[in-house]
Amino acid sequence: MIKFYFSTAPNPMKVALCLEEMGLAYEPIPVDTRKGEQHQSAYLAINPNAKVPAIVDGKMTMFDSNAIVLYLAEKTGKFLPKSADERGPMLSWLMFVASGIGPFTGQYVHFKNYAPEKIAYALNRYEFEALRHWGIVDAHLAKSKYMVGNSYTIVDMALWGWARLVPNILGDQAAKFANVKRLVDEISARPAAQKAVALKDRHSFKTEMDEEAKRAMFPGNYKAQAGA
Repeated sequence: MIKFYFSTAPNPMKVALCLEEMGLAYEPIPVDTRKGEQHQSAYLAINPNAKVPAIVDGKMTMFDSNAIVLYLAEKTGKFLPKSADERGPMLSWLMFVASGIGPFTGQYVHFKNYAPEKIAYALNRYEFEALRHWGIVDAHLAKSKYMVGNSYTIVDMALWGWARLVPNILGDQAAKFANVKRLVDEISARPAAQKAVALKDRHSFKTEMDEEAKRAMFPGNYKAQAGA
């Protein structure tokens, strides 16, 4: 059984969705970043970067959410492009989520809601980049049902982790991204997504992590410093 170290932040949620979609047996292990559990030596042996998520699958230990979803897809043969010609676009968009969507959206949330002082340059830079990246995704989805053609793949799962929070993160500006909303609504209606979102309610994570989940979902209402 796969051990899944997680919180309810965007990156762990994409892995939770992937595990549920693929029907894999897993043991969810909450990591309370508010208490600094990600810095404990036992967890650092799994992920030296002190972040969630991570998985242990037998002898295989994996960290970084996008690497994990790719590993699980290759392990099961599920939710990968159907044609060889689509593998390149799949990898390109998956890395776009990894290197663009996550970091720039995350930094925008941090400097907007959690930084101890408001730095105009940082706010302007990360707002611009977050909007630019989501604009690229929205324009792509205007021409394609999913991120890779007409097939639902791990790229859509990886994007969903962040995309489902766009209204809370971007506020009124989220209305610009109707195609992103269309994809989010479709994925969020899937049974696997509903199970992923309810993960904290099915485990002890509910009492330990409620405040982190609220900060992730409604960052404008929580001004405390974000956890690592």
